Amino acid sequence: MSRDIIKATERFVKNHLENVESGHDWWHITRVRGMALHIYSREKAGDPFIIEMAALLHDIDDYKITPGNNNDLLDGFLAESGIKGAQQDKIRYIIDHISFRDSFGPSYEHIPELDTVQDADRLDAIGATGIARAFNYGGSLGLDIYNPGEKPVDYKSTGEYTSSRSSTINHFYEKLLRLKDMMNTKTGRTMAEERHRYMEGFLKQFMNEWSS
Repeated sequence: MSRDIIKATERFVKNHLENVESGHDWWHITRVRGMALHIYSREKAGDPFIIEMAALLHDIDDYKITPGNNNDLLDGFLAESGIKGAQQDKIRYIIDHISFRDSFGPSYEHIPELDTVQDADRLDAIGATGIARAFNYGGSLGLDIYNPGEKPVDYKSTGEYTSSRSSTINHFYEKLLRLKDMMNTKTGRTMAEERHRYMEGFLKQFMNEWSS
């Protein structure tokens, strides 16, 4: 039964993300699911079905993809999915708290499934893949690659963060370089180290080329 639900979820997510920019498309979902299940295989914490489902669905109502949707698509899908109510609640909870923007809001309980999927999503935002995603998304919004006169912002609220038009290079300092120290699991922290160093090397090379 659970595999049937996962297959139906795959079809739903693929259809919804068909025309989304490639930083948040089906391949992003595939990478996050794979990393989440890898972390679970090492940590053995939480329910693997919940982890896989939350990884598959985590971007369905993301404001970057469906502005102002307020979980309508997610709630509609879960209501028709055949998933038990308690499992639905846990999947919603993970998706409602997975994003970096949620770090500006009230504190929330870290459950193993959230920790696992959140680490997987954050890992896909850093390293070589994260660099590619950052510039792809920035380009889709028409953001500057870099503006030397524009300093990184220390955001104080979710609204400040989500409305920012800061350059893509600034985004590294505003978010991406912070993610290593925000990992929840031992496996996530270990995987983040190499990816973090890669970004540091990239930024050093970028600045050398910019100023040469």
